Amino acid sequence: MLNKNVLDEIGSKVNEILASSPARDVEKNMRAMLSGALSRLDLVTREEFDVQQEVIKRTRIKLAELEEKVHKLEQQLQQPAEIISSNEAGGSGCGSQQ
Repeated sequence: MLNKNVLDEIGSKVNEILASSPARDVEKNMRAMLSGALSRLDLVTREEFDVQQEVIKRTRIKLAELEEKVHKLEQQLQQPAEIISSNEAGGSGCGSQQ
């Protein structure tokens, strides 16, 4: 059976080799490039995104409500105009009598 010290020595040598290998350098360079690229982007956290998504959802609901109110008000404005125009066309109503 192998001595524990021999196994520890082999493990430390493997770690040294991996630490100084080109693969480790490539990994470090890739991390640096990605970190630099991501830092230039205007990113937000997931929490901020979720908050803004909820705000937009409430805004859309409010917009739909307001559009419905405007539509109802426009209908109310149309109704008196229709009554007035039908009275003028028919000549009846409480216009001037002579």
